[in-house]
Amino acid sequence: MAENYNSREERRKQQSAGTKKKKTPKKKKGGIFKKIFLVLIALGLAGIIIGAGAFAYMVKDTPKLDEEKLKSAIASEIYDMNGEQIATIGSENRDYVEYEDIPKIVEEAVIATEDSRFYKHHGIDPIRLGGAVLANITEGFGAEGASTITQQVAKNYFLEFDKKLSRKAQEAWLAIQLERKYTKHEILELYMNKVNMSQYSYGFATASETYFGKPLKDLELHEAALLAGLPQSPNNYNPFNHPDKAEKRRNIVLTLMNKHGYITKEQMEAAKKIPVTSSLVAEENRKINGDIPYDSFIGQAIKEIDHKYPTINVFTDGLKIYTTLDKDAQEYVETMLNGNEIVQFPNEEFQAGITLLDTKTGEIRALGGNRNSDVEFGFNYATSHTRQPGSTIKPILDYGPAIEYERWGTYHTLDDKPYAYSNGTKFNNWDGRHMGPMSMREALARSRNVPAVMALQEVGLEKAKDFAVNLGIPLEDIQESYAIGGLKNGVTSMQMAGAYSAFGNNGIYNAPHTVKSVELRDGTKLDLIPESKAVMKDYTAFMITDMLKSVVKDSYGTGQQANVQGLPIAGKTGTTNYSSDEIAKYNVPDGAVPDAWFAGYTTNYTAAVWTGYKDRKNYLPSNGRDQKIAQNLFKNLIAHVSEGKETPDFKMPKSVEVVKIEKGTSKLASAYTPSDQILTEYAVKGEAPTQVSKKYDKLDAPQGLSAVFDPEANEVVVGWEYGSEEGVQFEVNASVDGSGQQPAVTAEKGLRFTAPSPGSTYTFSVTAFRDDMRSDPASVSVTIPGAPEDDGLEEPEDGEDDSKDDDANQNDEENEEDNQNPGNGNGNGNGGNEEDDGEGGDSGSEGESGSGGESGQTGQNGGQSGSGSGTGSGSGGSGTGTGSGGSGSGGSGSGSGGSGTGTGSGGSGSGSGSGSGSGSGSDGSN
Repeated sequence: MAENYNSREERRKQQSAGTKKKKTPKKKKGGIFKKIFLVLIALGLAGIIIGAGAFAYMVKDTPKLDEEKLKSAIASEIYDMNGEQIATIGSENRDYVEYEDIPKIVEEAVIATEDSRFYKHHGIDPIRLGGAVLANITEGFGAEGASTITQQVAKNYFLEFDKKLSRKAQEAWLAIQLERKYTKHEILELYMNKVNMSQYSYGFATASETYFGKPLKDLELHEAALLAGLPQSPNNYNPFNHPDKAEKRRNIVLTLMNKHGYITKEQMEAAKKIPVTSSLVAEENRKINGDIPYDSFIGQAIKEIDHKYPTINVFTDGLKIYTTLDKDAQEYVETMLNGNEIVQFPNEEFQAGITLLDTKTGEIRALGGNRNSDVEFGFNYATSHTRQPGSTIKPILDYGPAIEYERWGTYHTLDDKPYAYSNGTKFNNWDGRHMGPMSMREALARSRNVPAVMALQEVGLEKAKDFAVNLGIPLEDIQESYAIGGLKNGVTSMQMAGAYSAFGNNGIYNAPHTVKSVELRDGTKLDLIPESKAVMKDYTAFMITDMLKSVVKDSYGTGQQANVQGLPIAGKTGTTNYSSDEIAKYNVPDGAVPDAWFAGYTTNYTAAVWTGYKDRKNYLPSNGRDQKIAQNLFKNLIAHVSEGKETPDFKMPKSVEVVKIEKGTSKLASAYTPSDQILTEYAVKGEAPTQVSKKYDKLDAPQGLSAVFDPEANEVVVGWEYGSEEGVQFEVNASVDGSGQQPAVTAEKGLRFTAPSPGSTYTFSVTAFRDDMRSDPASVSVTIPGAPEDDGLEEPEDGEDDSKDDDANQNDEENEEDNQNPGNGNGNGNGGNEEDDGEGGDSGSEGESGSGGESGQTGQNGGQSGSGSGTGSGSGGSGTGTGSGGSGSGGSGSGSGGSGTGTGSGGSGSGSGSGSGSGSGSDGSN
């Protein structure tokens, strides 16, 4: 047993030893985990220490919990462009509500949306942070925010706008201190009276009056839910401006209220069915109480600050707001709109929106928001009223892009003809007429629609859209009808002024703005000046500007009413149309329009003016007065602000060159183009036309013009000299004692005029021409001697062949008959045509007594040529005509040449000859 025992003991010892040996690695493994654990603890502690240190560093500059900031709001000061204070806005723009007066339904809506654990945390809520992340994932972005109500109070009352991490740390630190010092009800009261609710409203009580026109205590469930949803993004969920977004946000609030047990599912669903617009204050009754000067301008300034820095409270944060306002210009605009002394308005309902900018900076100098408004911050027709722009869009969407992308010159020719959009839909010009080919300048100045659409089509829709968007025109899509102002969503006066100012600023766009900077209570300055952008080439800006000057100053321009003597003004008119349904519905007469615009600029100022009525059923008749009010407002405003100031003309950039264009073409004028047919136009440098018009080019005038009367032939021989140019013809005009005759045309260098009237003076004018080119005329005169006394007919000589007299008599009879057809020859020859040479006479037979040779052909209006007779070998005959006639030379020998003459009404001829010989004929000239 002992041995067995020993053996067992030994075995145990061995097993124990073996076990210990085997467990040794486990001890090593456990040591590694322990080391890792200790390292993690150390890192955690280090992280906590570092985090605490970082937190302490970030909160070291946290503002003190100043109770005065919680009790009273600090008004903000507003300054004009010269640094002069013009207004103070502050606590009068909010209604304070005590916690006891906050309806339970409003409190529950706020807590369910902004901080569902408000009554459980101590200022910061890690659980809420995680829950907010989850809610945004499962229920949609914006379902819950991460900051507690207490943190928002800390931010709204004590901290400036800053997105740095240090501000979040300071916010949390202040929230903890607030929770220690104030009750939950007091903190909720602070929140409800400070939060931004858009529409220049701060606090729930003010917002209730602003949006629903009733006190907070009278709100219904769906209204309370709408207000509770605003603080997360006040401007986006503003029900006046974005009712669809506001309704979606309200429904999220209702869902959260049901989720946290504040309302039943039935209540939630019933409230969701109510349209958000059903209980909003009517547009004409929307207002904010207060006595603020220049409210159209200041309202826009507040909107700009609110848009860029939504956490800043203009009414309570004690800001110094430095604006761009020109007090004198603003007061003039208000005087002009609210009376009839400067411009006469048809009635009290007629409205206008005016924006006046500095052309170089985009700074708004004045805003005319409405006429005869009886509320502060009433509807602003300059900044909020979007209407179709009519033809004022043409420089922006049509011709500007054509110059920018296609490099058209101002002379580029477009055909104003019957036309249709690409889809086949026909459209017309404002006057229902078409004027044919014209320059781009004239098309813009006359406001023709067809050329504008052609320009847009040539550029392409997307390029044109990009060009307009870069000028601040908010286009989401584009159609060909936009070329003539048919925009779906319209534009504001402020947007149009911004776009036009870029043309006057060498292609540099500055977004219109009313605020230069804001100074916070701690001295921090916030810059609100938009960044300048080059949006077009300087040649585009200059050429559009020069064409727009024609709109105002040229006799055919549509904007002459806006012209101010002595000021270089560029601008464009615009009117819009009613649809066929509206015409029938409102019984709109012919020529009436819903809107009339004028947008224009000098090198110093840009102004855009819209006129019309709030309701489209009221129209501007075609009486020549109401539709011109926009031009008159512009004219008076620009004249006023420009008085006493130097206004230089627009300077041509080096990228542009001057070209002299022949009117009605895209060709350069020639040296012969009449001065009244030469247009001074502009081209992109290197893109000027090279082809010279030949329409008015002059040929050299005929030289050595002479006119000699041949008494024997009883004709005037006209001749001249000319060079060897091909294709040149001559127009010969003859007048007798000042009375003109039908001109003749020839390619030769001479003509014969037969049987002139004795004692008359003939004046001949010869002009060379080829195609459209003509020369100066050459002229010469000749006086025909008086008629000699009639001695009777000469008796024929003995032996003369009487048969020849018979032939002659026969020819005379034929001549008498043939006179009814001018241009046919008398005798044996026939008259030639206008351009053919006459044929020479035939010679007589040798050794025989016979008649003279045949006469040459006469010209188109030539008379009949006479026949010749003779003895012996005979002589050549001759003939002439007023158009062209042939002549023949006498044959050699004793025979003498016969002669003949003819006139337009018929010719006569006589001749005799004797002897023997032969005759030859030569071709006459035409």
